[in-house]
Amino acid sequence: MSDFTQRRVTMVDTQVRPSDVTQFPILDAMLNVPREVYVPDAQRDLAYVDGPIDLGDGRQLLDPRAIAKLLEALSPTPTDLVLEIGVNGGYTTALLAHMSEAVVAVEEDDALAKDAQAALSDQGVDNAALITGPLVAGSAKHGPFDAIAMFGGVEDIPVEITDQLKDGGKIAAIFMDGPLGEARIGFKSDGRVSWRMVFNATAPILPGFAKVPSFEF
Repeated sequence: MSDFTQRRVTMVDTQVRPSDVTQFPILDAMLNVPREVYVPDAQRDLAYVDGPIDLGDGRQLLDPRAIAKLLEALSPTPTDLVLEIGVNGGYTTALLAHMSEAVVAVEEDDALAKDAQAALSDQGVDNAALITGPLVAGSAKHGPFDAIAMFGGVEDIPVEITDQLKDGGKIAAIFMDGPLGEARIGFKSDGRVSWRMVFNATAPILPGFAKVPSFEF
């Protein structure tokens, strides 16, 4: 067993399982997808620490616990088509690809997109398509989607995104209010999304998902 393989096992045993994440598909994905491959080379030794990893330019890869709990709330299935907004180095893309039929991942940062594509290709992840473009645009032409995953912070989610979710589908994101935040899961029914809080979490706000200031006269 390699050192990184042992660290993956330790991560699942000490960070994921104690957070009451018990779904086999999530544990299986996190035990098999090498997190160290999807982080900057200088950070590889930190890949399995209990905390987020800085990816530069205000972006970060969330800590393993938060990722696992968001996946549990979303519960992608082997027949799902998933939209991921922001690729986070490709790690969360690879986890989603492990659990679902196919993933369409949108990234607007050229360097992040290039690194994620290289890592995904190197790992033979062939059921994930990476689209370069504005995060807030999503990828309507590839939808509608069974699930939408956002492993980052938002203040507001425009209707252009929720319109890409199938009725009966789920969307997960971390809603920020100043320094505080909470992960929420949204369920779409009759064209409307209803949200519920899942757990407390924080994350940098993804580009384009800050609230637009309203003018008061």
